[in-house]
Amino acid sequence: MRKYGLIGYPLGHSFSAKYFADKFTREGINDCIYTNYPLECLDEFREMIAGDSELCGLNVTIPYKTEIIRYIDLTERIIDEISAVNVLKINRSKGKQVISGFNSDITGIEASLKPYLTGDLRKALILGTGGSSKAVAFVLKHAGIEFLYVSRKRKKGCITYADLSSGLLRDTFLIINTTPVGMFPHSESLPVIDYSRLNEKHILFDLVYNPEITSFLKKGQERGCRIVTGLQMLYAQADRSWEIWNDPGL
Repeated sequence: MRKYGLIGYPLGHSFSAKYFADKFTREGINDCIYTNYPLECLDEFREMIAGDSELCGLNVTIPYKTEIIRYIDLTERIIDEISAVNVLKINRSKGKQVISGFNSDITGIEASLKPYLTGDLRKALILGTGGSSKAVAFVLKHAGIEFLYVSRKRKKGCITYADLSSGLLRDTFLIINTTPVGMFPHSESLPVIDYSRLNEKHILFDLVYNPEITSFLKKGQERGCRIVTGLQMLYAQADRSWEIWNDPGL
C-alpha cells in the first residue's frame, strides 16, 4: 500500500483527503490511501516518517511550509527563491531514505490567475507574509506585476494594514489573501481593509477554499469586484503533487 497525506495544524478545514479519496475511487487506484496528519509541532515529523515505511509523499500546509525545509534532504531549484515547500516526496532505497521538497502552490496560483494576468494589470497587494505568499510573489514577479506585502505587524519588505491608503487600494486592482483569515470555522472573519474603495475594476483572490466564498470575497462581490476562489488552486496544486509523487525522475 502506498500512503500519502497532509501535515499541518489544525487540519479541520482541509479538503485534501476527500479530494484524493475521490480521485482514487474515480480512477480505480486501489493501492493508495491519503490521510491527514495533524502535527502540533514538527518535532513529531522525523518519528512519523521513520515509523511508516509505506509513506511515499506528503503535502504541507499552514503553519509549516517554511519551517519544514530544515527537515528536507533535497529541494527543487525554485525553493531557494521562495523559501516555501508544500510537497514532500519520500524515496527509500537499500535502507536509506531521501526527502525531497517541491512547491505545487505555484502551479495552482498560476492556473487560478492566468485568465486575469493581462497587460492592464500592473500592481497587486499580497495580504500576508507566510509560505503561500512567497509562491504568490513568485508568480506575480514572473508575470511582470509589481506587488506589496501587507502584514499586521511592521517588518522589512512590507507595509501594515494601517498603511493602506485609500489611493493605494483604489489604484491596485489585484488583491490576494494568503492568510488563514476567514477559514472555517472562523468564516465570518476577513482582512481589515477599506472595502468601500473597491469597485468593478478590482480582482479579489482568496487562497482560503473552505468556505469557497469567504467573507473577503463576499465583500468584493458587494462592490462589483471579480472574485477568484481557492478551490481551483487546491485542485491544480493537488494534481501537481500527484505528478511529483509518481514521477520516477524526481
